[in-house]
Amino acid sequence: MKPIVAIVGRPNVGKSMLFNKLIGKRLSIVEDTPGVTRDRIYGETDWNGRSFILVDTGGIEPRTDDQILAFMRQQAQIAIDNATVIVFLTDVRTGLTASDQEVANLLLRSGKPIVLAVNKMDSTGAPDPDFYEFYNLGLGDPIPVSAVHGHGTGDLLDACVQYFPPEEEEEEADDAIRVAVIGKPNAGKSSLVNKILGEE
Repeated sequence: MKPIVAIVGRPNVGKSMLFNKLIGKRLSIVEDTPGVTRDRIYGETDWNGRSFILVDTGGIEPRTDDQILAFMRQQAQIAIDNATVIVFLTDVRTGLTASDQEVANLLLRSGKPIVLAVNKMDSTGAPDPDFYEFYNLGLGDPIPVSAVHGHGTGDLLDACVQYFPPEEEEEEADDAIRVAVIGKPNAGKSSLVNKILGEE
């Protein structure tokens, strides 16, 4: 089975834009409004000869009673559980927030490798002073990226690929049967797949 890279973070940090940039096409809807991506969105891409699955997730709101936000958090948790590597995306413009810290704690509990990326670093000059705040998360060196311009995405992918299993292991596990569920928007595809998989 191919390695899985899940892009995770709080709402409106640019996860869908980064996903589209890395996939090379517009699979995920991008709007400057939190909560646009609600379900998991998958795409396949490759980097330096290594093919992998990339997953876009809805924004994680650690503390919420809102049913839609709780559903988005649950979908993100499924992506985390299935991931080989997690890209934790943050936003330099808003700086480090309490929600970022809570998401970091959630990810640390997963035991999965985490690559910390700081988005919206759109200038190629010296990093924004707020960039250095993200060292406080204790997740190692943050990688500056710009999902809009593509700056830093090579460094980000290099950091992810180092956690992939050797290719021989992938080939042995790649005999899985694949099934696609296709249909019109809002026809219930996600509900059907979740029912089959025993997920909500």
